[in-house]
Amino acid sequence: MHISRKPTRTVFVGNVGIGGNNPVRVQSMTNTDTRDVQATLAQIHALAKAGCEIVRLAVLDAEAALCLRAIKEAAEVPLIADIHFDHRLAISAMEAGVDGLRINPGNIGGKDHVDMVVDAAKAHHVPIRIGVNSGSVEKDLLATFGGPTPEAMVQSAMRHVRLLEERGFDQIKISLKSSSVLSTVDAYRIMSDKVDYPLHIGVTEAGTPLRGAVKSGVGLGMLLAQGIGDTLRVSLTGDPVDEMLVAWEILRSLGIRQRGPEIVSCPSCGRTEVDLIGLATAVEKRLMHVTDVFTVAVMGCVVNGPGEAREADIGIAGGRDCGIIFRKGRIVRKIKGEANLIPEFLQELETFLDQRARTGEHGPGQR
Repeated sequence: MHISRKPTRTVFVGNVGIGGNNPVRVQSMTNTDTRDVQATLAQIHALAKAGCEIVRLAVLDAEAALCLRAIKEAAEVPLIADIHFDHRLAISAMEAGVDGLRINPGNIGGKDHVDMVVDAAKAHHVPIRIGVNSGSVEKDLLATFGGPTPEAMVQSAMRHVRLLEERGFDQIKISLKSSSVLSTVDAYRIMSDKVDYPLHIGVTEAGTPLRGAVKSGVGLGMLLAQGIGDTLRVSLTGDPVDEMLVAWEILRSLGIRQRGPEIVSCPSCGRTEVDLIGLATAVEKRLMHVTDVFTVAVMGCVVNGPGEAREADIGIAGGRDCGIIFRKGRIVRKIKGEANLIPEFLQELETFLDQRARTGEHGPGQR
């Protein structure tokens, strides 16, 4: 199955292209106090290391806006300022050097406030993301549509879009998020047919890591499979760095982008005679920060393991008090003693990674 992206115009957030022929970008948001520069930078660095390409920061007050300059100077990825209601914070953030805004123009005061924000965005070459959540839909639209329906969310977003277009501004991205997967998907489908602006997709308030990963995987997967989505965020209640693994696995599962090794592991069954969970966990931990793209298999059965994971670049299959290491389905050596499986396979992985580095097999890391 080949996924064909719906055509959208190109917008740049800093040096990162969004929409057009650019890849689907991975985004997240810090959960630190932006006024704590060092803590915020530490999280930005961790996010970037994990594969985040754009980071959003909450700007709650003037002090937070002033801190953006120091954060921007040290950050290795483009930054987006998240602004609510106060046009002055938006202008201060752009003056501090942020690469993008997340704001709803209709919520920052009168037309003169919108004028000032748009003038500053033009002067600083800063795009604006219009971000509508189900909880931010205007009261008259809630009454008209009987609640925060997908149609109400789309109409709300279009109001904000028109405010910018009337001022000759078209460096726009749009998001329409709900905690309901189906409402989110329907809203983006409707919007995708209305405009060619890049769409930032996500399921908001998705929940704790397991529930949030499932809801995000289903919702974002449905949209991406239909070619909808130019940037994405997986929203999890927890460390935002954890969002990166889920986001990249969603993209990998659809064949859209890849980053880091794919770890294939069987679910375990009655034939398993080793600590498969411990083995798979150790392998995943070792490869957590590896960006090269290849496949590792961790199988629980020496009978079927190598065959079932035939295409894996390297793998291990455990048996009764032993294990076998294989490459591309070919057995290369046997390990005796269950206690030796983890340390010896991890050593084999080190050799494998060194060989890739020497022969130039390691690729661009993410694509």
